[in-house]
Amino acid sequence: MRILVFQHLAVEHTGVLGDFWRQAGHEEHVVELGEGETIPALEDFDLLTVMGGPMDVWQEDAHPWLVPEKAAIRRWVRDMGRPYLGICLGHQLLADALGGEVSLMKASEVGLATVALTEAGRADPALAGVPPELETFQWHSAEVSKLPAGCEVLAANAACPTQAIRWGKWAYGFQYHMEITGSTVSDWEQIPEYKASLNEALGPEKAARLSTDVEAQLRGLHRTARLLSDNLLSLIASARPTASEKA
Repeated sequence: MRILVFQHLAVEHTGVLGDFWRQAGHEEHVVELGEGETIPALEDFDLLTVMGGPMDVWQEDAHPWLVPEKAAIRRWVRDMGRPYLGICLGHQLLADALGGEVSLMKASEVGLATVALTEAGRADPALAGVPPELETFQWHSAEVSKLPAGCEVLAANAACPTQAIRWGKWAYGFQYHMEITGSTVSDWEQIPEYKASLNEALGPEKAARLSTDVEAQLRGLHRTARLLSDNLLSLIASARPTASEKA
């Protein structure tokens, strides 16, 4: 399987998800949009994964590459009908590209937080086996405030009622970061925008403990990430034509 990855910042990569995919023999093609790399022909790929970043979906003047990125996402999920996985900014870009709205939150959500699956989420095949309430890792100041037509909410909490969404058959967006590794917190603390939101949301003392707190939960976070990854890739594989069907 060939996986196209839109990346906006070097430290916001596919993390443990990429580890799972490479172990299974899948191939990642990473496009560093923030570095000026161009989007390749979409037809050559099986899954589009769009990662996070410190920019916001409406900052097209500061980041003009957001315009062709949104167009590619729209074409991929709406016109081509192919599987999509968006994380944080990638989740918000999915909603924005399809006619939804993204807005600043009243308060940033940073650190470990519990989210609950909705009725739709509990029935969704991509979330099969995921507990109805799960611990997640968050780092965002914006949220999907208006859903695109035809979109379902799969998970929510009090801070953000659109923690996970699905549009169509298999275009998924997750506000929380299931891809994190043991170095994620220390890596992201080096980004000025992230450091500011971290201290604002948690205060200096809790911010200083975040890496240790996350490390204690990492095994469970990775277990949930593995479930989602396996479920999604199984869905994609089951829908691909066999050799005889191609013939």
